Amino acid sequence: MERRTFITCAVSTGALLTLGACAQPDDGSDIVDIASGNPNFSTLVAALSAAGLVDTLRGDGPFTVFAPTNAAFEALPAGTVDTLLQPENVDQLRSILTYHVVPGSYTSGDLLGQQVDVATVNGQTVRVDGTGGKLEDSVRVNDANVTNPDIFATNGVIHVIDKVLIP
Repeated sequence: MERRTFITCAVSTGALLTLGACAQPDDGSDIVDIASGNPNFSTLVAALSAAGLVDTLRGDGPFTVFAPTNAAFEALPAGTVDTLLQPENVDQLRSILTYHVVPGSYTSGDLLGQQVDVATVNGQTVRVDGTGGKLEDSVRVNDANVTNPDIFATNGVIHVIDKVLIP
C-alpha cells in the first residue's frame, strides 16, 4: 500500500512540475523587460536602446515582436552590428528593428496553417509561413525560423527567431 501511495504522489508531483514549467509568468513584464531579463537578447536590447525604440516597445501595444537572438546578430557579416550601432546609422538601425515588429498580438496558434504577408511597423511586409514542415508544426518569418514561440508580455507577444530580418 505504501508503494502505491508513493507512486501516486510522485506522479502527481511530476504533473504539477510539468504544468508549472509550461505556464507563462504573469508578472507585469512588458516586451522590453522580458528581453532585458534574458542574456540571449543583449544585442537586441542594445540595438533598441541605440535606435531610441525602448519607450515605444514599453508602450501599450499590443505588439508582436520577432526577436533575433545574440547568435542571430553574430551570424551577420563581421562588423555589421558595430556599424549599425553608430549614431550616424540610427535610421537604418531603426528600419531594421521595426521590420521585426508587427502591430497586434499574434500567437503561434494564430499563425499555424497559414501563409500570409504581414505589415510591419516600418511599413514593409514580412512573409509568415505557418504551414510547417513534414514532421512538425513550425513558423517561419521570411527565411528565419521561430525557435521559441509565444513568450507573453503585458503589451504583446515575443517569438524568438534564429536570423535577423533585413528589409
